[in-house]
Amino acid sequence: MTRQFVERELTSEGPRKTGTAPRRGRSVTVNQAESPVAWLYARGHLKERLFAAAERLRADWERAQLAPSVTMRWDPVRVKGGEQNLTRSERQLVAKQRFDGAIALAGKGLEDILWRVVCAGETLPTAEKALAWPARSGKLVLRLALERVADFYRIA
Repeated sequence: MTRQFVERELTSEGPRKTGTAPRRGRSVTVNQAESPVAWLYARGHLKERLFAAAERLRADWERAQLAPSVTMRWDPVRVKGGEQNLTRSERQLVAKQRFDGAIALAGKGLEDILWRVVCAGETLPTAEKALAWPARSGKLVLRLALERVADFYRIA
């Protein structure tokens, strides 16, 4: 996989998703090819709505700290929006509830491809092989799942 570096403005919530040049302050170089969802979006296989839904799902997965960890985590949890009055544990629980709701709305059979590609970062061919699906069927199923996730997050 080739690297696709883009300069993005670094905000308090992470790199800005849109825009090419930094407006002010600090910037960061982002490799758009590092996640399978970003790879699909960069090549026009996913609409912006579906890409935004995948990013929200991954953000909730990371905020809920559902990934396995080996040691104690000391990094702060980034918060975007109206959850400032909640404690760290409450923010984690709210993110887990959103994640579980989005996965539940996707439905049986679709949550597998969602988790593998969006959260675990597996490529589509790897996920298709692990799920014993026919080649090139994962993209269609992933789109269906992301449509439902976008509806859950109310992304227009």
